[in-house]
Amino acid sequence: EGMALPQRIVSPPEKICMDWQQRQRPGAGLCNLGSTCYINVILQCLTYTPPLANYLLSSKHSQSCQQQGFCMMCTMEAHVRKVLCSSASAILPGAVLRDLKFIGEEFEYGRQENAYEFLRCTLSAMHRACVSGSSNLDVSSQQTTIVHQIFGGFMKYTVTCLSCKAVVDSYKAFLDVSLDIREASSLTTVLEDCVTPKQLDQKECFRCGKCKKKAAASKKVTVHRAPRVLTLCLERADQWTGTKISKFVEYPEYLDLRPYMSDTSGEPLLCSLYAIVVHSGDTCLEGHFLCYTKASNGLWYRMDDESVDNCDIHTVLGQQAYLLFYAR
Repeated sequence: EGMALPQRIVSPPEKICMDWQQRQRPGAGLCNLGSTCYINVILQCLTYTPPLANYLLSSKHSQSCQQQGFCMMCTMEAHVRKVLCSSASAILPGAVLRDLKFIGEEFEYGRQENAYEFLRCTLSAMHRACVSGSSNLDVSSQQTTIVHQIFGGFMKYTVTCLSCKAVVDSYKAFLDVSLDIREASSLTTVLEDCVTPKQLDQKECFRCGKCKKKAAASKKVTVHRAPRVLTLCLERADQWTGTKISKFVEYPEYLDLRPYMSDTSGEPLLCSLYAIVVHSGDTCLEGHFLCYTKASNGLWYRMDDESVDNCDIHTVLGQQAYLLFYAR
């Protein structure tokens, strides 16, 4: 359907298990070595992502890894095993801190950074580790790594010429979705606004292939292929002023993606919330990150660096969320 087929599947999707393969109490908290809370929350959210944890605990990657030096998949494998199997109340994510520069060049040890940027760089580093030993992989094949099979989806961009009604479709892979919440009171209103067709302004003038001239056009964005794990960022830094948007945006425990898909007919596409990241502080450049995650025992926990405490879903749904993690 306009999308190139991969010449090779790096990681077969049928091997992905969405449910926890072992159920246990939550693992250890993570020590904060000074401004490392942004690292800790992402490591915890990824540790409690069931399909990723199942894969990492199976040691599939490390058993066949040929990489010399730093490998983010091997690092994550060791980290997840350490967190979930440790009897200590808190551990130090030493390997991640030591190799911070390999995860993202912009990260500087001891400096407060953005959790969302750290998530993107971590997933990117894991993806690079998955393709490092494979030469000449086409772009579509690269989008079949375990990282893309879990977190990846495809957006469809539909541009319609308002003069002759000609339609041009294009597709783009994504690992996360960033949402503008300035006008929003709930996640569903943001998503509804995203899939509503919008007229392109004059600066984005569209040259219609059928009319053979510049024409007014509308653009619609829909989820063409939903990811197994949907990661949403509620943008809390105002693009124009840089100030923090501190309002509460409502988000559900269960989200049906069907209304936001290219094909809105068919069965509901239900996703369940399993982790959130919260930023506390007056500005986006300082403050503190903590997270709430659902452990393999089905219970929710507030994870604030070293401390891991029981909480309920009502507490989770009442937060000023920054990142939301939903699993199919």
